[in-house]
Amino acid sequence: MVGMAILQPVVALAAWTMVMWFWLYGTRIPAMNAAKIDPEELAEDPSITLDNLLPPQVQWKAHNYNHLHEAPTVFYAVSIVLAIIGQGDGLNAQVGWAYVGFRVLHSLVQATVNKMNVRFGFFALSTFCLMFLVARAALALF
Repeated sequence: MVGMAILQPVVALAAWTMVMWFWLYGTRIPAMNAAKIDPEELAEDPSITLDNLLPPQVQWKAHNYNHLHEAPTVFYAVSIVLAIIGQGDGLNAQVGWAYVGFRVLHSLVQATVNKMNVRFGFFALSTFCLMFLVARAALALF
């Protein structure tokens, strides 16, 4: 099927998001239990946040999971557009894989050492990939 190669990195990033979900809850639930946090109390009082109750290293995974639902939504949309119009192969697919690689590296840095300069570097590189894909879709459509 012509133009469909870009859907592979789409599925790979969606799968990575699920990996982060497991990592998030695999660390958060034990930390909440150790801190004797009552989830019902959190639900009833919006001033109580897990950022104030759990160690930062636990929350880094949660923050990254949230980040994987922000800019990647543009990646999903533009990739599907490129696939639909038959432009998802070749360079566009390669840039799609680069985008996924940079997002995974961003996740690993944020979830482990959370060094902002390193994170930003991977975020910026992934954003340049995304800009390239958006431009390619715009050129093909307009």
